[in-house]
Amino acid sequence: MLPRLSSPPNRTRIQQAVSQFFSNYGMLLVLLLLCTYYAVVTLEEQNPRGADAAEALLDDLTARVPAGGTVLIATKANEEDRVFAAALAEGLRAAGYTPAGPVEGTPQDLRQALEAVAAQGRPIAAIATTRDNAAIVRNLQRQVTSLAETPVLTPASYRWPTFLRADNIRNVANQIVVIAIIAVGMTMVIITAGIDLSVGSLIALSAVVAAYLIQAMGGTEAGTGAMLLASAAAILLCGLVGLFSGFVITRFRVPPFIATLGVMQIASGLAYIISEGKSISAIPDGYVWLGRGADLFSLPNAVVLMILIYAGAHVLMTRTTLGRYIYAVGGNEEAARLSGIRVHAVLVFVYVVAGLLAGLGGIVQASQLKSGAPTYGLMYELYVIAAVVIGGTSLFGGEGKILGTLIGAFIIAVIQNGMNLTGVESYTQKVVLGFVILGAVLLDMLKKRGLR
Repeated sequence: MLPRLSSPPNRTRIQQAVSQFFSNYGMLLVLLLLCTYYAVVTLEEQNPRGADAAEALLDDLTARVPAGGTVLIATKANEEDRVFAAALAEGLRAAGYTPAGPVEGTPQDLRQALEAVAAQGRPIAAIATTRDNAAIVRNLQRQVTSLAETPVLTPASYRWPTFLRADNIRNVANQIVVIAIIAVGMTMVIITAGIDLSVGSLIALSAVVAAYLIQAMGGTEAGTGAMLLASAAAILLCGLVGLFSGFVITRFRVPPFIATLGVMQIASGLAYIISEGKSISAIPDGYVWLGRGADLFSLPNAVVLMILIYAGAHVLMTRTTLGRYIYAVGGNEEAARLSGIRVHAVLVFVYVVAGLLAGLGGIVQASQLKSGAPTYGLMYELYVIAAVVIGGTSLFGGEGKILGTLIGAFIIAVIQNGMNLTGVESYTQKVVLGFVILGAVLLDMLKKRGLR
């Protein structure tokens, strides 16, 4: 009798390893696939602009025009073209050429400038301009006899995905930074099997309070100390609101959904009362440093702040006793209590953190928009919860990863940005995002039931 064949023992181990890989990094794979898809569908001809255009044109110009020649720079009258002209002139001088101009303005202005150059009898080796302005310059030069045969040089175009352009990547990060910061606190709350619906209103409250205090301490003339003090006060106020939510939930056993729903209305109402329903914009220009500045390797300051917050939260949740307590409370609150964990203190802590980070998110948004308004943060709580759930945190509590939430936030940002680039209307975007959220929740349900 032949012995019964069984599957190789290492086959089970391989299956387990694959299952574990997709459990831990499945959403990262989804993010990479989304980025690849939008990179492919947005591949198109790109025209360099500003300093990049000057650098690209300089390489072509030095290969075609003999050194020592005079190059006339002609552009439109806008800031981007002025940057191009200044960078190109500097590069020409360094390469041994003589830049002439720049001449700029409307077609009529350019024609007068070209005629003035021709009247000087000065030999022009080439005319340098941008691709957007090239047709106008070529048409005008035909009308000036002495310049009719002068070559018009423009920066060479190239094929590259619009989605992967550096400015678009920075735009994606800037768009999601507020949601991503707040999602750190929401992740901790959901891991404890709770929910916080007040974070969107706290964004508005924080922005309004900070702007109101800055206005009271000097407005557009307020100093750095005043701006820091106003921002810290707004963040602390939101932390106190989170403390109130945690107290109501733990002391009176009010379900988190109901407690934070009430707090959401209170915070929103306070924001409207303080601002009198108007936007407060009497804020110094220096206040935009956090929201619009980019001091470290051209990374936006808000993105650097987001990275630091995620690094700290990751250490807290994976390397500290408090992090283990948060998971324990979400996994089985009664078992955590019987094992000596101060469950109520842990719950209050996560709601305070959620409030503080929502307040910080409001400051970032106020800095980005250079104002505070009670309409900020509208529906943000849903996007924050979506980022947390898509990132793999279970709505049943006890399971989730901080870095997974960051991936979830970027998935939302990439989907929205990609649909904008491909011309998908806003209503359709809501439908797509809704299906993405439902899909993430469905996967969580299937995983909870032990299905693969």
